Amino acid sequence: MPNPSPLRAAAVTASALLLTSLLAGCGDDGAEDEDLTRQKLSWEDCPAPSQAQGGGNSPSPLPNGGEWQCATMKAPRDWDDPQGDTIELALIRAEATGTGRRIGSLIFNFGGPGGSGVAALPAFGNDYEKLRTRYDLVSFDPRGVGRSAPVRCFSDQRLDAYFQQDATPDDAAERTELLEDVEDFNAACEKNSATMLPHVLTADAARDMDLMRQVLGDDKLHYFGISYGTELGGVYAHLFPRNVGRAVFDAVVDPTQTPEQGSLGQAKGFQRALGNFAENCVSKTEECPIGDSAQDVEDRIARLLTDLDSKPIPGVFPRELTQTAATGGIAQALYSQEFWDYLTEGLDQAYDGNGQILMLLSDTLNGRRTNGEYSNLVAANTAITCADDKPRYDVAHVERRLPAFRAASPLFGEYLAWGMLGCTDWPVPGAADHPDVSAPGAAPILVIGNTGDPATPYEGARRMVRALGEEVGVELTYKGQGHGAYDSKNRCVQDAVHGYLLDGRLPRAGTVCS
Repeated sequence: MPNPSPLRAAAVTASALLLTSLLAGCGDDGAEDEDLTRQKLSWEDCPAPSQAQGGGNSPSPLPNGGEWQCATMKAPRDWDDPQGDTIELALIRAEATGTGRRIGSLIFNFGGPGGSGVAALPAFGNDYEKLRTRYDLVSFDPRGVGRSAPVRCFSDQRLDAYFQQDATPDDAAERTELLEDVEDFNAACEKNSATMLPHVLTADAARDMDLMRQVLGDDKLHYFGISYGTELGGVYAHLFPRNVGRAVFDAVVDPTQTPEQGSLGQAKGFQRALGNFAENCVSKTEECPIGDSAQDVEDRIARLLTDLDSKPIPGVFPRELTQTAATGGIAQALYSQEFWDYLTEGLDQAYDGNGQILMLLSDTLNGRRTNGEYSNLVAANTAITCADDKPRYDVAHVERRLPAFRAASPLFGEYLAWGMLGCTDWPVPGAADHPDVSAPGAAPILVIGNTGDPATPYEGARRMVRALGEEVGVELTYKGQGHGAYDSKNRCVQDAVHGYLLDGRLPRAGTVCS
């Protein structure tokens, strides 16, 4: 899967501040174009998600019988020209249930980059119901995503073929094929979305959020960022420190790393999560069906992937489960401990020549529905990542770094190393090695790291705290598994989040939940 990082649907590790000098002069007081800050949103019942948002049905009614509401907000296409052409950003909200105690809006970004917040918030809405007692819950499709001027690249049929190719080439011919596929994908993005590609930086989305804050009528931005959403929140805090309200970062991106360092960190994180999965399987009282010991589980998976490289097995007809698809499917299952049973069953089936479950997991990672339609997750992920990330890696660089990636992860290392080629010939230059999230003067931000997180390794949380600056980042550690902490339902984590967002009560820095 040769996008900038095959596992980037969980996290991105670098962004840019191309517009920092412009924003520094006007960011903190929110002095965007007056007409746009005074626009009135027309909230209506939400339609069914578009294909770019992931498809499906309209969101179900809220627990109290109310309905989700959707609207569009105008924003400048180019923040360097705020009075020029505009685009429409898709928003969704669930109004606060409490009477007389409403704080304001709580804006969510669930990660990616490239994930639709309009589709995600209703899917997770019940998890945040307690926060709705004092906030309108709000999310949005960032620019380039879903219904917000979406980036478009390959057709569904081309994407099926794209994800079938070998993302870990073993010889010159396979390397040539990989590069040609990446070049074709990037050229299609330019052909179909040239006017948006220069304007999908994380800094652009941060400015959109400050405009959103004003349009929603809030003096401060109250925010819940997950995975890539923590990077977006950090960039916002850097640009608008005096506008930060109560904010939580969960599943924290390391803002200090280059794209290469981030990919290497993910290799270590996914390998660690795989080991945790294997240990869990063999520790159960009943027999683990995929290995006699944790090492045996890992060894059998490695042999499966080696075999699939030369001889794929039936997946979801008419597609076959390739080595690349199986690796992606395994990675997808490691995002949540709730998926571990599916991974066990999928591996057990694959050893018997049936790749259906692993392929369905891989399809989820790539934004593919069972009807063959893809969301624009991969297109938007690539566009935002490549606009943000300045480094451009070539084949020679990847080959030099392969030993380090293999050492970090025998299973995922090569997959992630070759993924660094995704931005090599991107038509828009990248802007920075990593984001600036320093935010002196900002209100405290609760930063939660999960020790078992595969996609945003735990070490990134402490680095985010340090990068935000003294008296801004407040670190909380969750000793758990999977991507993120709040949705684990851990009582200690949720009490800390609720205490801060609802009552302004921060946990002690260094608190550990298990």
